[in-house]
Amino acid sequence: MDGCVFCEVVAGRAPASRVADEPDGVAFLDTRPVFKGHVLVVPRRHLVTLGDLPAPTLPGYFALVRRISLAVESGLGAGGTFVAMNNRVSQSVPHLHTHVVPRTRGDGLRGFFWPRTRYADDTEAQGYAARIAAALTAGA
Repeated sequence: MDGCVFCEVVAGRAPASRVADEPDGVAFLDTRPVFKGHVLVVPRRHLVTLGDLPAPTLPGYFALVRRISLAVESGLGAGGTFVAMNNRVSQSVPHLHTHVVPRTRGDGLRGFFWPRTRYADDTEAQGYAARIAAALTAGA
């Protein structure tokens, strides 16, 4: 897609520190990492949200995300990873991408992406669960 920086990276027309370049996607370092070694994994095709990713491509794409997560841990000696994706809200580049961020205990990342809350009671929680379950059966 014209003007999409991630499409330019995939095509090799924009510079990137590539980690992987495979049929299922491209992985490269984020230029503004949360922590050094923060990787972005993108599908080759321009898609905006997770809902746009065709079902047949899910296994390959998420297998790549999984492999990158394991490689970040072993390659950097990280204690773990934080894997995240924004859809529309807070999505700085409107091209589907998955963040793989190296983590270590005491790295200071707390509430970075969201504040926590509580349900008023079990009834309220069950109401939310029921609404989501109904959307699933409706084919959302």
